[in-house]
Amino acid sequence: MAAEQDPEGRAAARPLLTDLYQATMALGYWRAGRAQEQAEFELFFRQCPFGGAFALAAGLRDCVRFLRAFRLREADVQFLASALPSDTDPAFFEHLRALDCSGVTVRALPEGSLAFPGVPLLQVSGPLLVVQLLETPLLCLVSYASLIATNAARLRLIAGPDKRLLEMGLRRAQGPDGGLTASTYSYLGGFDASSNVLAGQLRGVPVAGTLAHSFVTSFSGREAPPDPMLAPAAGQGFQVDLAASVEMWLERVCGHLGLSVQEPHRGERAAFVAYALAFPRAFQGLLDTYSVRRSGLPNFLAVALALQELGYQAVGVRLDSGDLLQQAQEIRGVFRTAAAQFGVPWLQSVPIAVSNNIDEEELARLAQKGSEVNVIGIGTSVVTCPRQPSLGCVYKLVSVGGQPRMKLTEDPKKQTLPGSKAAFRLLGSDGSLLLDVLQLAEEPPPQAGQELRVWPQGARESRTVRPAHVEPLLRLWVKQGQLCEPLPSLAESRAFAQQSLHRLSPAHRRLEQPVLYEVALSEKLQALVDRLSARGAL
Repeated sequence: MAAEQDPEGRAAARPLLTDLYQATMALGYWRAGRAQEQAEFELFFRQCPFGGAFALAAGLRDCVRFLRAFRLREADVQFLASALPSDTDPAFFEHLRALDCSGVTVRALPEGSLAFPGVPLLQVSGPLLVVQLLETPLLCLVSYASLIATNAARLRLIAGPDKRLLEMGLRRAQGPDGGLTASTYSYLGGFDASSNVLAGQLRGVPVAGTLAHSFVTSFSGREAPPDPMLAPAAGQGFQVDLAASVEMWLERVCGHLGLSVQEPHRGERAAFVAYALAFPRAFQGLLDTYSVRRSGLPNFLAVALALQELGYQAVGVRLDSGDLLQQAQEIRGVFRTAAAQFGVPWLQSVPIAVSNNIDEEELARLAQKGSEVNVIGIGTSVVTCPRQPSLGCVYKLVSVGGQPRMKLTEDPKKQTLPGSKAAFRLLGSDGSLLLDVLQLAEEPPPQAGQELRVWPQGARESRTVRPAHVEPLLRLWVKQGQLCEPLPSLAESRAFAQQSLHRLSPAHRRLEQPVLYEVALSEKLQALVDRLSARGAL
């Protein structure tokens, strides 16, 4: 399963990105002669994040890349030799040198799927020693990706379908790997683009960005552009001195706004001219470096109107401080009057972008009816998931040698479900989601139109359900180390995630105090749980 041609696969995670006890257990399995026993683990979470009723499954592509590249290098083996007891049999390290994932099989929810507590995101089977070593890196790759995708989906639900959402949290992320993961999976969860250039290069995430306040404040107004001339957008006609044209337009704009031409900041205007010369087809003004009303807005309008004369159209403005909602409404009003005053109809609909530590509450305010905000940049609140910093995924052994295994513990919430399983989603006649059911892999799948008795998790009694449609949830992606089908692109997974969310009922999709979605066990699986629980209590 070598992945020499996939540098991203090698970068996603390395075999030693793990906990030491994985290596100590590997030695224990090997010493006991159990390294090649067939085992199966399940990766799942116990509770939906953020107080919601759903999660989005993500990280599968990274997991597959990791598995295909999995091989301990000589330096890895030498380090393990230094960390394990000095009298460890050298034959164990020879075993490690030969390890790969050619015997590993993975079933999983497709990326972008709705996921619920207890339903496996991944099922990983293969030689016991190897699949044990995979625990920590797979958890690392899936947990944060799924958390970010779910957080982004929540933010998208709050914003609604029409607002453009930009992820711009790289500088706030928990390190470079966290930043790349957040940019990737916020896009999957429903954001439109990211500021992260590496996410664009490696993952195909659309990238966006214009200028910061530092660019504006770097200009004093005394700088003379080395070449202030700009040709018409159509490519034909005489070049125009853009800086001079802007000064002429400034007088007209200030007259319209009731301002003195001395009020708008010269340095800000020079910065806008410089940016417009570099990006005449993508000019955007950052309005709040000095004063939105008295400087940023008139300077932007002067440059935008000078560009308009040459056939260019400004693409927007951005605000990064103050009452964003109120300022956007005021700016829209100015744009409408200026559009009428100067005969430039498109000016009234120039997109208004905002940023500034926007959280769920502020996003809801910006997304309300009547808001004039078109584009919303979110950083800290998407990449750090402040409401819940971890999804709490676990990776639990469910079978060894074909025999079910179950963890009981002193806490019933931490008990595991034994045996190799299948998962199905039951739907009503209108396509609505009824519940997910887990059953033993050996059982025949539920049939549409047939009554099925199930045991909802946490309930004391069973109930019957008659689904109109039945969907299998877990797909076979890797079999004995070989990819079974091409993985969907990130854009395809993003589209699938939005389709999945639309299928969820409003009661389950609600972000505050939602109705919890039901996950149930088949009668046979419930009977196995009861039998093993009773045996363990003896």
